[in-house]
This record gives sequence, structure tokens and C-alpha cells, in this order.
Amino acid sequence: MPTRRRFIQQLSVAAAAATVPSWFYIQRSPALRPLVPGGVSTGDVIQDRALIWSRTDRPSRMWIDWSTTESFKKFNTIQGPAALPESDFTTKIDLTGLPSGQEIFYRVRYQSLEDLKLWSEPSIGRLRTAPGGLRNVRFQWGGDTCGQGWGINPELGGMKIYSQMAQRNPDFFIHSGDTIYADGPIQAEVKLPNGKIWKNIVTEEKSKVAESLHEFRGNYRYNLLDENLRNFNAKVPILYQWDDHEVLNNWYPEEILTDNRYTEKNVALLAARAKRAFLEYNPIRSTGDDPERIYRRVPYGPLLDVFMIDMRSYRAANGPNKQTKAGADTAFLGRQQIQWLKEGLLASKATWKVIASDMPLGLIVYDDYVNKSSYENGANGNGPALGRELETADLLRFMLHNEIKNVVWFTADVHYCAAHYYDPAKAQFKEFRPFYEFVAGPLNSGTFGPGELDNTFGPQVLFQKAPPAGQTNLSPLAGLQFFGEVNIDAATEEMSVALWDNLGKRLHEQKIAAQ
Repeated sequence: MPTRRRFIQQLSVAAAAATVPSWFYIQRSPALRPLVPGGVSTGDVIQDRALIWSRTDRPSRMWIDWSTTESFKKFNTIQGPAALPESDFTTKIDLTGLPSGQEIFYRVRYQSLEDLKLWSEPSIGRLRTAPGGLRNVRFQWGGDTCGQGWGINPELGGMKIYSQMAQRNPDFFIHSGDTIYADGPIQAEVKLPNGKIWKNIVTEEKSKVAESLHEFRGNYRYNLLDENLRNFNAKVPILYQWDDHEVLNNWYPEEILTDNRYTEKNVALLAARAKRAFLEYNPIRSTGDDPERIYRRVPYGPLLDVFMIDMRSYRAANGPNKQTKAGADTAFLGRQQIQWLKEGLLASKATWKVIASDMPLGLIVYDDYVNKSSYENGANGNGPALGRELETADLLRFMLHNEIKNVVWFTADVHYCAAHYYDPAKAQFKEFRPFYEFVAGPLNSGTFGPGELDNTFGPQVLFQKAPPAGQTNLSPLAGLQFFGEVNIDAATEEMSVALWDNLGKRLHEQKIAAQ
């Protein structure tokens, strides 16, 4: 319940905002008014709260109107934070007191701090809060945006896969990482194998690998040049996690670079700059004890809890990954995050526990692709659990012994789509309950695969779609861009998982009954 003081403050703010004359929007020169070049977006939506994000182009004050009707006949107005150069003029606010299970319409306006009579035009978005009771739930997931040199191609209408996803009207979207490719410069033209030319929009910040905070921020600004992405952001709340390309390929905190493209060789410093840009440009709810923490739980009603994990920030160095005993050198999620995940899964009352993972469990991803002697994720080849796999084995054993059911993993990273079933009867390590893992992506990047499976946890391929043998880094023109969609039926609690391509074709569907 809001306090009386808070209630009076909100009334005063609403009254002040309502008295803003419309001529401030119209009669002043547009060049003098704040602009909103990146649109709006929302994230971490739960029953009564939502993170609202936007960015302007000059010192301004963020204001938000929200309503349960699209006409805004009645609305609430909230004063937001100041947009200043220190945050690249990005702002976000945790909008509270929202009704559960309700479509919310909102508009963001910026009031110039240099001339309080100047206001931006409103940028409008919508979201759907998590239900308090049983209701059908639909969410999507995918990853890998603007990688391998495939940027925003205006001749193709930009990143059209985001329009395909928006047409399906999901409750929310999980971005499984590689939200940008800070290590992937974009060139104006790329010659395709058939002789045709792929044309990219280019910017200064995307012309080299990102090293400075300004350059990392510029990668996010580049993606927001795409109209499809901006429209998607305004319609669909997004749960963000990061993987490696938000910093650079296959990075780990202890790494010192030998790559001649970089003048800054200290990866810990690069990662600190990258994380600041990531948190500035994405609507992620921070925790009071650790405002830079990315892993978190997002509850979405009685049917679903989403556990967003971070396989990047706490890992030990990449290497052969063959240790027989767990220790600091086998860390992947890290001791504290593993304990948080165990406690969260054990305490969860939701029917389904979704683990949103930035890397797949059983697909081998090499750090050293030439000699295949160093590994990027947990999988390290057939055989018993070793190295980082010891952490995964411990988690799976914990879920079995504590009878934690209905856990499904969703991921991206490998740039093709797949459905996997992990079967202890076919595994080297057998102390776990069978589970599914689904892979989707890329969203606008090169297509690769299929990958090599590691039999430690017994993954079986139920479906996969990847380039033909011998073909790699296919452009989005090849039609091999993928996203996934999950539907949970409120009446039966059944989960249905489908894989879709960027042309709007459903490729595979897996129905899973709740245990």
C-alpha cells in the first residue's frame, strides 16, 4: 500500500504533468527539444512491477505515464531519473504498483533540464504483467544479434526476425546472450559466395572492436537503429542475460589478450566497461547487495519461474577442463551462484522452472578450434564428469535428490536450432532426472553448426536445423535464423516448445507434460 505522502506526491506530479501545454510539443523548434532515438523497452516484468528503459540525447528528466487503456483516458504519472552524459543519457525506472495479469500501456517523455518548457514527443510502449492466478503463458527466446559482420541491411528491411516474433504476441522474450558483438566490426559491404553484395548500415563505433566505454555503448546504439528491434522492444518485455560477445569472443576474467586488434589487453578492465554499458542499455532489475549482478529469478505467476544465470562472470580460465576434483579452477557459475540456484529451485512453487542459460550443457564449444585442446563451455568430450562438468553434475544430483521436477533449459550461443533430451540411461554421469534443453538462434548473425555432443550427461538430438555440410557463417539471406517459443496451458499445465525460422515457419514442436 502506498503511503499518504507518496500518494499526495503522485497526485501532485500527475497534476503538474497534466498542465503541460500541448504547444510545448508543437511550437518549439524540434532541434531544441529532447529526442528519443532508441525508443523504449521494458524488462523483468512480474506481477506488480516492470523496468522501463529509454534514452534521450541531452540532459533531461524522464517522465512516465501509464494506463490500463490504450486511450490513456485515465493514467498515472511518475517522475523518473535525470538523463545525464555520465550514463550516455540512458534512464530506467522500476515502475511499481501495477495490477497483475493486466496489459499496461505507457509513454515516456523527457523534459529538458536546460529549458523546462521543452519536452520530447512521447514514446509509447506496452507490456503485460505476470498473472496472479492461472493463465496461459507464452514466451520466446533466442540470442546472437548482429554478429559475424551481418548488421542492419536496409535493402532487406533490417532485422526482420524481430517482426516475425512480435507478430506472435508473446508475454515476454528471453535474450539468451550475445546481445551485441563488441568484437565484431561492421563493414559497409560484404561479398557473398554467390557474388551478391550484402550492405550494412555502418557507424563509427562499429568500425572497430570495442575497447572504450563509448565504443561499447555505441554497439547498443547501433542495434537500436533497426526499426524492427525498436518496435519489438516497445511491444514485448525482455529478460536479458549476457554471454561472451558483449565483451569479446570466449573471454574469461583472468584473460590477458594477445589479439593485435586490441590496445587494451586486460580483459577484466574491458569486461567492466562492457558490463556498465550492458546494464545502462538494458532494463535489468538490480539487487541491492550487488547492483552489477546479472543472475536473478523472474517469477511469472503460478505456472512459471525463470532463472536467468550467468556463465561468464565467475568462471575460471578456459583450458583443457579435465580436472578430476572440483575447485576454484573448475568454476563455471561459481560457488555463490550455484548455491543461489539450488536454493531458488528448492523454494520454487511454480509448476515449471525454466533455466535460461547463455551456453548449452552438452554441446562442445572449443576455445582452441585448431588444436581442440581448450574448451569454452562445460562440455569437454565423451566420458565421466570432469572440470566444469563437476559443477553441472553437482547441480543435477541436487535436483534429483530433492525431487525438483519440471526443469527445462533454454539457450542459444551455437547459431543453429536444436531440441535435446538428456537421458541418464545413456549418460556417463547418471544421477539426474531426465530433462530437455532447447537451442535457438541466431537472430541476425552468421549460421553455423551442427555442434558435437558430449555424452557425459547423455544428450540425444530430437531435432536440429543447421547449414548443409561444409557451409558456415551463412548470412541471414540463407533463411537459417531461428527463435523459439514456449506455450504453457493453464488448464493442463502442459508445456509446448516450438522452434521457428525467420520466415515464420514452425520447424519443430515438443509437448512436455508436467510431472
